[in-house]
Amino acid sequence: MSLINVLNLTFAYEGSYDNIFENVNFQIDTDWKLGLIGRNGRGKTTFLNLLLGKYEYSGSITAGVGFEYFPYDICDAGPNTIDVIFSIYPALIHWQLLRELSLLQVSEDVLYRPFETLSNGEKNKILLAALFLKNDRFLLIDEPTNHLDLAARKIVGDYLNSKKGFILVSHDRVFLNNCIDHVLSINKAHIEIQQGNFLSWWANKTNQENFEISENEKLKREIERMSKAAKRTSAWSDRIEKTKFGTKNSGIKPDKGFIGHKAAKMMKHSKVIEAR
Repeated sequence: MSLINVLNLTFAYEGSYDNIFENVNFQIDTDWKLGLIGRNGRGKTTFLNLLLGKYEYSGSITAGVGFEYFPYDICDAGPNTIDVIFSIYPALIHWQLLRELSLLQVSEDVLYRPFETLSNGEKNKILLAALFLKNDRFLLIDEPTNHLDLAARKIVGDYLNSKKGFILVSHDRVFLNNCIDHVLSINKAHIEIQQGNFLSWWANKTNQENFEISENEKLKREIERMSKAAKRTSAWSDRIEKTKFGTKNSGIKPDKGFIGHKAAKMMKHSKVIEAR
């Protein structure tokens, strides 16, 4: 186990006036199975690329392990599959590869067929097997269910659930939910990490939003009540101020100083309510 520390991370694309991330701070345990979620455009792929060192940024990202990204970019798909895997991981140990393929329900004979002849689903599984041979890396897995049918998604989901030490990006919420034990959520104003799967995060998010909606309604009612009180107090102040001059027929000389002081006090109270 080691830690990935993100401190005061700030990043914006060149020519953009808006930061994707601004003074972001959090910590990741490399034993976690971490789901990375957020709306499109919030910076999920950008964050993975920052971990990979592809962009310059301010702040710091420190880690005791290296990072490995999936899917691999295979430049030459003509050779046999075993050769493609060797190009990804030259330190390959054959029995370890067979173990991973067995977990993914891929037969050994696939290794001796040209990689380009495999189905997209087979390619995904082969590349995932190669990825998890690298025990000294923290894995960045981006949309591994592309080109997979439901049965294959179940196999890959069970496979990932048996592993640890990765960040997983997927738009398939059911798949994501079954593979992770922590959630890193990129929100509009901040980034947060919660323990649990996608469903527990979603329940907490829904509860928080409902609470905020309820509190907002309370504040609106309070603002309306205080606004009416401020107007009412201001009106009282105006009426009191007018009594300083008395009436033509009353024959009573008003205490202008006392009345003025009282009117000013009520006006001040009105302004205090208005400010609140």
